[in-house]
Amino acid sequence: MAQPVEEPARDRPLREVIRDTLRSRIFEGYYAPGTRLIERDLAGEFNVSRLPVREALRMLQQEGLLAPRATRGSVVAGLSEKEVEDLFDVRASLEVLACRLASQRATPEDVSRLEALLDQASDALRRGSVHEAHRFNNDFHDEVTAIADNEFLRTALEPLQGRMHWLFRHVTDLPELIQEHRDLLAAIASGDPDAAAAQSARHIGKYRAQYPDTV
Repeated sequence: MAQPVEEPARDRPLREVIRDTLRSRIFEGYYAPGTRLIERDLAGEFNVSRLPVREALRMLQQEGLLAPRATRGSVVAGLSEKEVEDLFDVRASLEVLACRLASQRATPEDVSRLEALLDQASDALRRGSVHEAHRFNNDFHDEVTAIADNEFLRTALEPLQGRMHWLFRHVTDLPELIQEHRDLLAAIASGDPDAAAAQSARHIGKYRAQYPDTV
């Protein structure tokens, strides 16, 4: 079943609502790699003009979740084994740096926000909402990058976020993943950048080693 269209909040542009709905459908497998997304059809489904749909598709292309076609429309992109290996290489560099910086800059309020996201992920899992649990785990990673407070790092990671989130969705043992994130949070909260970097590297390395079995 397709992810339902989210009701737009008054302060959220339509393009972001459409992007988030399409992204969820891709992550859940409703749109398989190679599926063509047609601007006209989506505009009719969302009951909007083509402009916000076009902008949403462009945003998803920038994230790497869609590939443009020579004719109108886009297709859902897949990741080859080589591309996944390349993505892990980049993730091992940038996310380890993000955790190192976050450990130096996190305030008690930042730590509380990260803890709340993991609590929400655990609660979602207890309620059987796997999609929601994945979303909170994704938000945890994004929040760590925000706490790192490095604009160059943020802009380097931003185009990769869609593909990284796609990769995260293939982790099936969510209780273990949430515990891994709690261990990472403890390292960040310790204020020891070396400990945070080491824990991040272990976390990424573990799922890199498991990749052939989980995707």
